[in-house]
Amino acid sequence: MISILAAVKYFFHIAFDGSRYHGWQKQKNGFAVQEAIEKVLERFTGTFVKITGCGRTDTGVHARNYYFHAETEKDLDASCVHSLNRMLPKDVVLYGVTQVHADAHARYDAISRTYRYYIHFYKNPFIENYSVFQFPIPDTQKMNEACEILKGFSDFRCFSKKNTQVGTFLCNITHAGWTETKDGMVFEITANRFLRNMVRAIVGTMLDIGNNKISREEFLEILESGERSRAGESVPPQGLFLENIVYPFLL
Repeated sequence: MISILAAVKYFFHIAFDGSRYHGWQKQKNGFAVQEAIEKVLERFTGTFVKITGCGRTDTGVHARNYYFHAETEKDLDASCVHSLNRMLPKDVVLYGVTQVHADAHARYDAISRTYRYYIHFYKNPFIENYSVFQFPIPDTQKMNEACEILKGFSDFRCFSKKNTQVGTFLCNITHAGWTETKDGMVFEITANRFLRNMVRAIVGTMLDIGNNKISREEFLEILESGERSRAGESVPPQGLFLENIVYPFLL
């Protein structure tokens, strides 16, 4: 009698340095984080394992905490973490594997996501892949005042990448703010979901406020207009990190 093993769904908790990848999602014209991981899982399990990430990241964007789900017939437990880390590229780390219910989804079940964008004010070749040089130094107070305006809105189409097919431009931002650091500043934002390119567009527009290129009143008009062409330019990707993602069943 032939025994047929049922596939089990797992959540994988990882982090990655996105410097050499064309984002998370597998594509024809560049090497992506998803592709690198799927190759390792195929070697480890002996069969192709399709993985689904918690969201897309642009080329060069990093993730300190990222989740994807996958189904496999191979039994996975804590002991597999060390083995998989030996096989994964040096710029990808696996923190843990958790068995979840069959309907769990890494993208749709997340209840909040937090991003941080790092800026430095003085030339530093050792952080060029993880922070973006900014001069002149912007006004932190003005940008934090704009954050309060930002939290009063829910439609963010003015910060969305053009020609993006989404069902809604509505996002619930629960936190946004700038913090000064020893070498520069950090922007942190938390929401239930983000549109493509949204954080980088927000940061670019905030820097325009901090550098007196636009006023608080003009920032409000940009939000009300819904027009991407009126918002600031998207900042470079290397300063952006997906810092945290929360699921109700992993609390």
